[in-house]
Amino acid sequence: MEKINLKVSGMVCSGCENRIKRVLENISGVLEVTANHENGIVTVISKEKLNKDLIKEKIENLDFKVLED
Repeated sequence: MEKINLKVSGMVCSGCENRIKRVLENISGVLEVTANHENGIVTVISKEKLNKDLIKEKIENLDFKVLED
C-alpha cells in the first residue's frame, strides 16, 4: 500500500474537494482519496505504487495548483 499527501492551493469549498476526489478515484489502483480545502491537503491511498506526476497532472487539469513538497 502507498500513501501520498500533496499540498494543493485553490480549493475553497467542499465542491472543490469532490471534483478532485472524483477524478483521482478513477485512477487504477486508487483505494481512497481525501481532500480538505481548509488545510489544502489531498491524500491518495492505493494498493500499488502511484505515479505522483500523474496525480499532480490530474489535479492541475482541474485548475488547482499542486505546491512542491
